[in-house]
Amino acid sequence: MPADHKRLDWVDMAKGISIFLVVMMYAASSVGEDTGGVGAFHWAIAFATPFRMPEFFLISGLFLSQVIDRPWRAFADRRVVHYLYFYALWALIHIIFKVGLLTADPVGAVQQLALAVVEPYGVLWFIYLLAVVGAVTKLLHALRAPVLGVFAIAAVLQMAAIHTDSYAVDQFAAYFVFFYAGYILAPQLFSLAAWASDHIGLALLGLVVWAAVQAALVFSPGFRMDPIHPVMGLAGLPGVHLALALIGTAALCVIAALLTRLPAMNWLRWMGSKSLVIYVAFVLPMGIARTLLIKLGVLEPTVLTLLIMAIAIAAPLVLYWLVQRSGFGAFLFERPQWAHLPGTRHRHEQVSTSPAE
Repeated sequence: MPADHKRLDWVDMAKGISIFLVVMMYAASSVGEDTGGVGAFHWAIAFATPFRMPEFFLISGLFLSQVIDRPWRAFADRRVVHYLYFYALWALIHIIFKVGLLTADPVGAVQQLALAVVEPYGVLWFIYLLAVVGAVTKLLHALRAPVLGVFAIAAVLQMAAIHTDSYAVDQFAAYFVFFYAGYILAPQLFSLAAWASDHIGLALLGLVVWAAVQAALVFSPGFRMDPIHPVMGLAGLPGVHLALALIGTAALCVIAALLTRLPAMNWLRWMGSKSLVIYVAFVLPMGIARTLLIKLGVLEPTVLTLLIMAIAIAAPLVLYWLVQRSGFGAFLFERPQWAHLPGTRHRHEQVSTSPAE
């Protein structure tokens, strides 16, 4: 396999791990909210809490250096408008379905739509924030802001655990450092992945040590298993949380590089290449599946979470396949011509963008 393909394979594998963990978190927390029960997946999510979302942001910033020097219009079309289109589309779908139809509240739906312009809606906050962090990084680059200075300020924002009346501001403060870290540390992370692929024994030993330290800090005194949001022990302390997030994302890059050597795991790599397809569309089938399964009497938390996860991941992929096969509804996953900035070169662009973009 060519070196470039191998490079992209481990990135897609890392995306696959990330989307798997994100769906697992939402499935487990929703099961905990509805049943009050705690299963095996709750403990897995507790362990992954420090790096689960940071990994997604870091991977999203890995290839930014390849496009950041483009003119503003071209950059904004590719890294800002692209994400805002899918955010706006799927926020509209979610709100109409959940508020306008399920609760029969058209006025509430209009209010939610208006609010979604300034405050990211539900699980789609990640797509919203990708546009924001991309634009901010481009602006800082254009202003020639010192890289280490930006990283230091971003780290302080994360450690400050900012809580304001704006969810967008809070999430930006919490996660910008990881997107920026992916941007500035990309060469080192690619080198780490290549090293792990060539030194499997040492890489596995390092992962064992990392997992032991991570578990010890997450489940240390102060840890509380909550059915919805587990509370970390020492791992939740400012500085410790940041360090564990950065180390954990690096560890996941190593795991991804090792998994690319296993043909049996190609399904996870493929799933990673469609991670944003899953991300924008998994919430609705997850909610429907949870409601139906609970009504059918499936209440054991681990089994219920597993079934919900399987449906929530499979449903968007089936929808994507149907769209590809029929050609109907292509706008759900492909940005149409009108959704580009004037004067930019259009191309076939899907919500599941290639890692290089």
